[in-house]
Order: sequence, then structure tokens, then C-alpha cells
Amino acid sequence: MASEESADAGWLTWANLVTLVRLALLPVFLWLLFSTNHRALAAWLLGVLGATDWIDGYLARKLHQVSEVGKIIDPVADRLLLIVGLLAVAAASGVPWWFAIATLVREVLVSVLTLVLAALGAARIDVLWWGKVSTFALMFTFPGFLLTTNPHHAALALWQHDARIALWIIGIMGLSLSWIVLFGYLRPARNALRTGREARRTL
Repeated sequence: MASEESADAGWLTWANLVTLVRLALLPVFLWLLFSTNHRALAAWLLGVLGATDWIDGYLARKLHQVSEVGKIIDPVADRLLLIVGLLAVAAASGVPWWFAIATLVREVLVSVLTLVLAALGAARIDVLWWGKVSTFALMFTFPGFLLTTNPHHAALALWQHDARIALWIIGIMGLSLSWIVLFGYLRPARNALRTGREARRTL
């Protein structure tokens, strides 16, 4: 089993196909949002793209199709979808720019921290449970904000108004929690760096 999981499955895997399909749908989302009147459809598509970020990794492990290519394109796809989604929703006036930028800055810091730790040879850090909660909350709120706004600042329906109140509560909680979790990674990062260095010394 260990040899199967450590073997490189190459390009042609179901997991990589899912990742590439998710990336291919990103231009479709942008086209729906900015070039058509199907704003609700764009919101639902963004929600699907965010909710399926776990599928490619799951398939890679379940089918023993872990690949070096997948290890690269999967996180790149997740970050690209998140960043483009944040900026697009803000540009479409679905959410204030301050909220999008606060979320984006946090994601950039996480990406930089991950790259720095990898470059320094740190051991792998497990994702904190509360980090998953904050990510899910934000993935839910951004498509929701888009769904509960109208083009050209048209008046909101009653359900949109009520839904936005709930979305703001969830969104603020998710954003605040994501920043708290970011600082919560500092101690595991130090431990992972020390573990990685000790492992290299024993080789």
C-alpha cells in the first residue's frame, strides 16, 4: 500500500481531470457574470467550484492516483479559483472591496508561509479543523453575496435582503476566524520547521 501511494501516477488521472475541469469552468463563470444576464447562474457555478475543491484530492487518495503534477496543480487551482472569485464578486459589487481584500490578504499570507516553509524543508503541517470551518464559511458567503445582489444596483427582493443579513453574520465570523487560525499556525509552523531540520540531520 505504501508503494502504491508513493508512486507517481502521472498526468492521466481522474483527480487531475477534475482539477482541469474546475479550472476550465473559471472563464465560464467570468463570462456568465460579466457578459450575460445570468448572474444567479454565475453565483451557483462559483458555489459549485468552491464546494468541489476536495474532490480531486479525495480521488487521488481513493484511487491511488497521487501524482507530482497533481500536487502542484491542485493547490494552484484552488488558490486561483479563490482569488479570481473574490475579485470578480467584488468587481460585480456583490461584496465591498474591503471584505474581499481582507480575505485575499489572508490567503496570500498563507500561500507565502507555505512556500517559505517548503523552501526551508519543514515537515508537513496538518490543516487545523477551525481553518476548514472558516474556509467553508467564506466559500459559502461569496457566492451567496453574489446571488443576493442585482446588476446595476437594482432594488433587492425581500428574500435577498434577509439572506444578506445572515450572510454577513456568517461572513464576518468566517473572516475573523480565518485570521485567528492564521496566527494559530505559527506554533505548528515552528514545530514543523524543527522536525524537518532534525529529519535532514539524521539522513
